[in-house]
Amino acid sequence: MLVAMVDLHTHSTASDGQYTPSALVHKAAQEGVSVLALTDHDTVAGLDEAASAAKEAGITFVRGVELNIQWPSGEFHLLGLGLQRISHELEGIINELQDARRDRNSAIIAKIQEAGIPVSMEAIERLYPGQTLGRPHIAGYLVEQHVVKTRQQAFDRYLAKGRPWYVNRTGAMLDEAVYAIKSSGGVPVIAHPLSLYISWGKIGPVLQDVYNRGVQGLEAWHSGVRVTDALRLEELARKTGFFVTAGSDFHGEAVRADRRLGHTAGGRKIDDRFWEQELQPAL
Repeated sequence: MLVAMVDLHTHSTASDGQYTPSALVHKAAQEGVSVLALTDHDTVAGLDEAASAAKEAGITFVRGVELNIQWPSGEFHLLGLGLQRISHELEGIINELQDARRDRNSAIIAKIQEAGIPVSMEAIERLYPGQTLGRPHIAGYLVEQHVVKTRQQAFDRYLAKGRPWYVNRTGAMLDEAVYAIKSSGGVPVIAHPLSLYISWGKIGPVLQDVYNRGVQGLEAWHSGVRVTDALRLEELARKTGFFVTAGSDFHGEAVRADRRLGHTAGGRKIDDRFWEQELQPAL
């Protein structure tokens, strides 16, 4: 018998996931997930489809989004969980981020063309119709064209920061993003905080500042961290005042084979407490 699980960080084809929103929900149901959040990058396009599928499957659905935030080092991603509506402010930020994403894609494609590789935005769009395109899709196209063997190789050689085809991204301002999420009835949560690339000795004051600016939750448990790091982040969250969330950051086996729905750091199943005792009371 499957044990009920929670997953508060997943992606669909509305951004850079493998499964359509409804297919993602059906897979979650098969895996025994009872509470599921869809948090696509800089878009809410898949939420209605996923919500309808979740209702049919008997899954508690959490409407979400993952916003890119302007940050001097590493990456700052802000989850908006429990959205009740899409406010004018959130819609505006999403539109701005989508415009910035398209500009970045065009700049990356120009670099690839300069290297003598035939590529166009139209060709990538044909390969991934209806999706919010980004570096993972460009990496997928490079695999299709046999420039590299895997998406990870595309990042390692060409698309990651410091590599020849990398282009800096533009993010939303933190204070504006926090307001936009709250005005949409949701709660802001800092995703995978180790991606900020701040040392353990300095991360405490940074997280305190983020908390003071209105971010309410911290995703201590994430597939990309070790259990020891997750425990340490949870302890930091308690000291700072954050509630704690957990997610797989699932994109699909074809995208990230090391991540499984309903599972997080160390392959651990995501316990109901992250919904019942953490996120739900904050909504």
